[in-house]
Amino acid sequence: MDLFKPTPANSCPLTPLAFLERAATVYGECTSLVYNCTTYTWSETHRRCLQLASSISVLGIKMGDVVSVVAPNIPAMYELQFAVPMAGAVLNNINTRLDARTISILLHHGESKLVFVDYFWSPLVLEAISLFPPNVKPPILVLITDDVDVSSSLTVDFHATYEGMLERSDPEFKWVRPKTEWDPMTLNYTSGTTSSPKGVPLVGPIFASVNSTLQLFLTRFEDTSVTHMCGAPVVLNMLANSPAAKPLQNPVHFLTGGAPPPAAVLLRTESLGFVVSHGYGMTEVAGVVVSCAWKPQWNRLPATERAKLKARQGVRTIGMSEVDVVDPTSGVSVKRDGLTLGEIVLRGGCLMLGYLKDPEGTSKCMRENGWLYTGDVGVMYRDGYLEIKDRSKDIIISGGENVSSVEVESVLYSNPVVNEAAVVARPDEFWGETPCAFMSLKMGTTEKTKEIDIIEFCRDRLPHYMVPKTVVFMEELPKTSTGKIRKFVLRQTAKAMGSLPASRM
Repeated sequence: MDLFKPTPANSCPLTPLAFLERAATVYGECTSLVYNCTTYTWSETHRRCLQLASSISVLGIKMGDVVSVVAPNIPAMYELQFAVPMAGAVLNNINTRLDARTISILLHHGESKLVFVDYFWSPLVLEAISLFPPNVKPPILVLITDDVDVSSSLTVDFHATYEGMLERSDPEFKWVRPKTEWDPMTLNYTSGTTSSPKGVPLVGPIFASVNSTLQLFLTRFEDTSVTHMCGAPVVLNMLANSPAAKPLQNPVHFLTGGAPPPAAVLLRTESLGFVVSHGYGMTEVAGVVVSCAWKPQWNRLPATERAKLKARQGVRTIGMSEVDVVDPTSGVSVKRDGLTLGEIVLRGGCLMLGYLKDPEGTSKCMRENGWLYTGDVGVMYRDGYLEIKDRSKDIIISGGENVSSVEVESVLYSNPVVNEAAVVARPDEFWGETPCAFMSLKMGTTEKTKEIDIIEFCRDRLPHYMVPKTVVFMEELPKTSTGKIRKFVLRQTAKAMGSLPASRM
């Protein structure tokens, strides 16, 4: 059968950018974007993205060059998700919550040639550029003014403005298509919850995260008739505990991920009218690769059972070839009993190309057996659904027993006085290590709640070896720029507290 060989007709690379092109053809007059008083159709969005791509090319940006963006969720940020790869460049979204030092490191490490900066964050980016080594050429800077008048003293540091680039552009620009499906389109960086951020090149766009205040966030549901949204479990928890939250007039479908959502938080948010779906992904993959596909018969179960099922990560999505839970040493699949722990592994075309400039880190997780080892510990159920139990670094080994910090945290979140909770290991002279719970409490309960109250609450709901031996109250738990709890900081704090004496068995 060697008669049949690939031809240019049947080997044209697929690209997610084609979705925009198709949307402009099929849904050209339909709304593509709403932002305050600004509204665009798909035809307008397509034209603006082509114009911007042409201006990026005129600046000398070549295929494979990195273009960074430091901006919140404004129309320019949305358009850049398409325009940058349409110019053949690699899109690098940078979180606006990072400090100047970290932004400087990312820009330098990624060798960014061009940076689009929202005016509000321009001082931060200028400070980041000032930290570059003296022999490194700084990137070209473009200012996004968001229809706000800015002083000439600010624009002097920038090559052009965003709207100015659009005015001097070609709306008939022929966008640069990838040569192969392995051409990188985005460069993302891990959030650094367990280590320093790593550069992750991917072959499909990853869109920016939400940046908004909670009060504004809540009012938009009624103002714009929102039907679908995404957010980390920390957003769910904010919604569940916000005094401004009230039952929705119409259901809002909420896709959550980034950490296992506690069942108690799911119950509270669904009581407000949110229909929560749980997905699993990581920076090293493009999008959600595992989701808790809901079965109609589960709707007949009690609310508490439904919440437990929704807390599971679920089964592979159609974009992922294989997902499994294996023994990290032998690589053999674990028993499908919902109890036997193993490491979650992935295989498919939406995995990263590797860590940028880090072959050692790449080889540790992308092994020769053809699997990406995620570092997440989970179990597999008989029905083929998986559930994350912890990060491998967060498993607590107490007296030879494996303690899942996620399970303990789930119980803590079921306590009505608990706002946030995180559990890590603390050294113990007798058991080796025991659970140490860090938590913040809801307003009005701080003075009433003591360490023994939390411990007794857990004793009624957990095996003895899983009950926290130490409870630390904090006003707020330390978080990364993306809102994830920084457990490695809490582990250092617990270690600095010293070992619990053997008398506290």
